[in-house]
Amino acid sequence: MSHNTSNELINSVPDNERELFGHPIGLYVLFFTEMWERFSYYGMRAILVLYLVTKTGESNPGLGWTDGEALALYGWYTMMVYVMSIPGGIIADKLIGQKKSVYVGGVLLLFGHSVLAIEQMWAFYTGLVLIVLGVGMLKPNISTMVGGLYSKGDIRRDKGFTLFYIGINIGAFLSSIIVGYVGEVYGWHYGFGLAGFGMLLGLIQYAIGQKHLKHVGNFLGSSTNQSDKDALKKPLTKIEKDRVLVLLLSFLIVILFWGAFEQAGGLMNIYTKTKTDRMLLGTEVPATWFQSLNALFIVIFGTAVAGFWAKRKMKGKEASSLFKMILGLIIMGTGFFFMTGAVAQFNSSGSSAMYWLVLAYLFHTIGELCLSPVALSFITKLTPMKYASIMMGVYFAMTGFGSKLAGLLGEWSESLGEYTIFTGIAVFTISIGLLVMLVLKKLKVLTHGAED
Repeated sequence: MSHNTSNELINSVPDNERELFGHPIGLYVLFFTEMWERFSYYGMRAILVLYLVTKTGESNPGLGWTDGEALALYGWYTMMVYVMSIPGGIIADKLIGQKKSVYVGGVLLLFGHSVLAIEQMWAFYTGLVLIVLGVGMLKPNISTMVGGLYSKGDIRRDKGFTLFYIGINIGAFLSSIIVGYVGEVYGWHYGFGLAGFGMLLGLIQYAIGQKHLKHVGNFLGSSTNQSDKDALKKPLTKIEKDRVLVLLLSFLIVILFWGAFEQAGGLMNIYTKTKTDRMLLGTEVPATWFQSLNALFIVIFGTAVAGFWAKRKMKGKEASSLFKMILGLIIMGTGFFFMTGAVAQFNSSGSSAMYWLVLAYLFHTIGELCLSPVALSFITKLTPMKYASIMMGVYFAMTGFGSKLAGLLGEWSESLGEYTIFTGIAVFTISIGLLVMLVLKKLKVLTHGAED
């Protein structure tokens, strides 16, 4: 089967571009590359805070940090991982293109995770720095390449990003189970090393699949296409400026969303470990396994949520990206009321049931499916070609600031208490979501029909 598409972000797609299950084969190459990258990242994330707070004298010793110290490092680390997407995007757009940037990022990640397997403090900090640099190079550029597989107005684009997002979360699900278990049971550094092995598989797969990516991710400056060269020199038009403005405004929703959502790796992770009754059929469920619920729910519900929005759009009902993102913030915020219930139960009985966490993660996931893959697709629709990776980098930087906010909220819980933090997050995010919904029509005008 052949499909003739054009890539509005990079170069024109060859006529013989083959498809699989109705999408370009290149999508699946990027799907598996990102799957293994996320396996390594989320595997490491699942055990990082627990490694930091585990006492030094235990059979599987950690660093013995306080919860506050661990959450502070977690906040800075998860912020910098994504803030480095801005220089990663600039390097791609101005110097080497997205395709090579993904290679560089993958190699840095491989070294970073491998160094973490060494039981020395210098190795710990060196590994974190390499991972920060690696994610910064890989993350914005691989997402921009996905957008480059589809022509302007291609109805498959949102679904393509949802499929890509499912790949991310298969990696995240497997890593929380496998790396989390190995780290908790056999040794934290074995877990870190296993994450590195996952990145190696991702790099190999990316190299093998290059023949399906010849038309995307190339550096515009070396293009022989005159329109590509012209796009680098032309100043932005009024329409392009409006679209960039609405993107930047939508990023405020993104910061809030991830500031709440990223409690999963920090405060909710510690709560799961210390205050949740994790006994199931006579066996204690590892705390890290709860990190996998979000990814599992995305794999289960991802295509259903994408299908729901596609049908809604075909019926002519409100299904704009901005509407989905606002609704995603509200749904995710509602999930924190279940954490309020968990804390209330703990305060009255000294333990809280696992079902509170399961329900919280379910709502967080449905909210994420309405916001995150949609935001990635939205950026590739509205961004001027010459700033494609830079704007994607800014988006990921916003998720990074959200992660830092999450770390601060986690630290504040030591003085304010978990009940106040969880309830406050729920009330605030829902309120902001409803307020932004009031100005939805005005914001949509600024897109100038980019989604039509």
